[in-house]
Amino acid sequence: MLEIFKNGSKLLGMNARNLDYIRPYNRKRAKRLADDKILSKRMLRKAGIPVPKLLAKIKTVDELENFDWFSLPNTFALKPNRGFGGGGIMVVYGKKKTFKCVSPDGTEIVPDPVWIKSDGSKVTVSDLKSHIRNILDGAFSLANIPDVAFFEERLTLLKLFKPYAYKGIPDIRVIVFNRIPVMAMLRLPTKESGGKANLQQGGIGVGIDLATGVTTTAVLGKGKIIDYVPGTRMLLSGIRIPYWKDILLLAVKAQEISGMGYLGADVAIDRERGPVFLEINARPGLAIQVANLSGLRERLERIKGLKIKTAARGVRVGRDLFGGEIEEELEEISGRKVIGTIEKIKLMGIKGRTVELEAKIDTGAGFTSIDIDLAQQLGFEDTVAEYQKIETTYKDIRHLSKKERWDIYKHIPHLESMVVVNSASGSTYRPTIKITVIMDDVVIPTKVTLINRAHLKYPIIIGKRNLKKFLIDVNK
Repeated sequence: MLEIFKNGSKLLGMNARNLDYIRPYNRKRAKRLADDKILSKRMLRKAGIPVPKLLAKIKTVDELENFDWFSLPNTFALKPNRGFGGGGIMVVYGKKKTFKCVSPDGTEIVPDPVWIKSDGSKVTVSDLKSHIRNILDGAFSLANIPDVAFFEERLTLLKLFKPYAYKGIPDIRVIVFNRIPVMAMLRLPTKESGGKANLQQGGIGVGIDLATGVTTTAVLGKGKIIDYVPGTRMLLSGIRIPYWKDILLLAVKAQEISGMGYLGADVAIDRERGPVFLEINARPGLAIQVANLSGLRERLERIKGLKIKTAARGVRVGRDLFGGEIEEELEEISGRKVIGTIEKIKLMGIKGRTVELEAKIDTGAGFTSIDIDLAQQLGFEDTVAEYQKIETTYKDIRHLSKKERWDIYKHIPHLESMVVVNSASGSTYRPTIKITVIMDDVVIPTKVTLINRAHLKYPIIIGKRNLKKFLIDVNK
C-alpha cells in the first residue's frame, strides 16, 4: 500500500505488518494462545480481566448429539474457537415461545426450543447442529483444521450506543505495541454486517482520539469514509467512549498476559459490567488506519525500544504521544472542557423530542440561536406557527413600547421572553424558548432565540452565555 495521508504518514501494509511486527514480536506460543479463544479467555479471567461468561462448549460429534439444548439461555453467541475475521459467529437475540402438546397416546411432547436472529429469522436446533458441524469440521478456522464450538453470553447494549448500532454490540479495537496503545477505533454493527461489529462483513469503524476517547473519522466496510450512520442523520464523530482509561489499561494488560509484542485487543462495554475483554487478535486488520486518517508505521517506529515498566505507564505514553495531552491537562487545571469551533451536541425539547447535530461555537454571539425548523423538530411547532403569524401581521413593531410589544407576543405557546439581539446586520426582536443543550457531557438548560437560519450551514450557534464551562480551541 502506498497511500499517504494529509499528515504525511504512510499506511502500514500487510506484508510489512507481518514481517516487521508480527513475526519478530509475536512468538509461536503466544500466537497459539491468541488463536485459541477459550484458552486465552481462561488465562485473562485468571489474571482478573473481565471476559464474557462461557456457557458451554462442544468438541465432538458425540457431544453435539447429546447436548442439552434446553440448557441454553434466551440469548447467546455461538462461536468457533479458532475463527478469524468474524467468520462462523452466530448471535441469537431471543427465544420463541413454544407450547407443550399431547400425543394421541397421552404422552406429553415438549418441542425443541427455537431462537431468533437479528433479522428476525428463526434458528432451530437443526440449524445450530448444522452450523456446529461446520465449526467442528474447521470451516471457519485459520488453517481449516478441526475446531471446537462454544456458546458465550451475549453482552447487553450500552444505552449510549443504541442509536448507532444495528442489533449487535459494538466493540473497541486497540492496537498495542511494546506495552503502549498505538491506535484505536470503535466498531459498530450494521444491517449489512448482520449485527456483527466486523468491518470485513460491512460494519463501521470509527477512529478514536487516544487521549480523549472521542470518535473522529468513520469508515464503512473496508474503506468508504462516511459522516453518518447509514440511513440516518446520526453523526459518528464526537462520541465520547465511556471508561476510556480502563479500556486502554485492559488492552495493555492483555498484551502482558499473552506475551505478544504486537496485538489487537477487542473490548466491549456491557450495560451492567462495564468494559469486558472479548478477544486477543494476533493479526489485527489494517482498516484502523483509514478510520484514524493516520498510518501505523510512523507510530510504531516512534515507540520501538522504549522501556515501559507498567501498563499504566504505557497507557500514559500512548495518550501523550498519539493524542491531546495538553488538552487533558488544561481540563484538569481549569476545571473546564476544551472544545473546538464545531461541536457535536444533543438538544432536548418538549414532547420527548431530541435532536443530535453539529453546532457552531460563536464567542461573538451573546445568545444561543436555533433555526425555526430545528425548533419545530424539538416540539415547538405551535410556537413557530404563532410567531410567524404575528411577524406577518405586524411588519414593524420596533416603534412600540416594550409593554406593547410584549402584549402582542405573550400569547405565543412556550414563549419564555422577547429579546433584542444586535448583530452586524442590525438589531432584531426575537422570541426565546427553553431547551436543554448537552455538549461534551455537560448538561446546559438554557433559553435560545429563534431565527431563520435556513440559508446558513449550521442550524444552531452556541453563544457565550452557554460557554462558561468550556475553553475554546480554534485549532480543533
